[in-house]
Amino acid sequence: MMPLAGRWLSSLAVRSGGHGVLFDCGEGTQIALREANWGFRAIDAICISHLHADHVGGLIGILFMLANSGREEAVDVYGPPGLVEIVKGQRLLAPILPFEVRCQELQPDERFSVGDLQLTCTQGEHLVTCLAYRVDLPRRPRFDPERARQLGLPVELWGKLQDGETVAWDGRAVKPEEVVGPPRRGLSLAYVTDTRPSDALASLATEVDLVVCDVTFGAPDDAARAVETKHMTFAEAAELARQAQAKRLWLTHFSPALPHPEEYLDSAWAHFPYTVLGHDGMRATLRFDE
Repeated sequence: MMPLAGRWLSSLAVRSGGHGVLFDCGEGTQIALREANWGFRAIDAICISHLHADHVGGLIGILFMLANSGREEAVDVYGPPGLVEIVKGQRLLAPILPFEVRCQELQPDERFSVGDLQLTCTQGEHLVTCLAYRVDLPRRPRFDPERARQLGLPVELWGKLQDGETVAWDGRAVKPEEVVGPPRRGLSLAYVTDTRPSDALASLATEVDLVVCDVTFGAPDDAARAVETKHMTFAEAAELARQAQAKRLWLTHFSPALPHPEEYLDSAWAHFPYTVLGHDGMRATLRFDE
């Protein structure tokens, strides 16, 4: 809810194939990105969970940095209803940018793409409308070049078949299943913040490689306060990850009243042992299974 020494406000950056997506951008996000030595120009989209200042107050700084990076391509900003007015207000500080800022207010379960990344959202339970996001990077099935050569297929048709298209060749229709293997598991993550746990959120995060999740409160005695303010405790976030059958859980969005969140990790591990504390600059590379 407020920055502390050594603890910035909410933001998560995802990069894949030259495309970048930023989830939330609290005050100071541009500085945190500089400290991480991540470039700005590749940020194609910004996804806002909700319109509280600690999640959107840094948007104007990000837009300035994108402009100073030489970006001229359009930038898409996604978020809940009311987003257009928030962006319009911040744009008063930057009325002229070298790229178009396109805003889209999302409804729950809406789907969209950024490069090869496929995104969807669902509604959380907070004091204002709040969206949780899931990101999927599909993996194409394994291609059998030897079988393609046996069929006499020219190389220029191979990509279409691997993408699932049927192609015409030598007087007949060649189907993808003739030269590709079964579907393969892709990569996925979920970003869940400022919300109570729910079955809908567990469904959104089903079998993801990583959940990044709100844990504003630590002690079991704070459970009533978490219900009142529409946040989660360590135990609730871990139970959400367990229910979703996620692979890993990163905890974030600690209350300023939690200067030492590690003191509450045991309550998370009791529900989901693959839990770690998030920290500024934390990063990981998700890789396809072999």
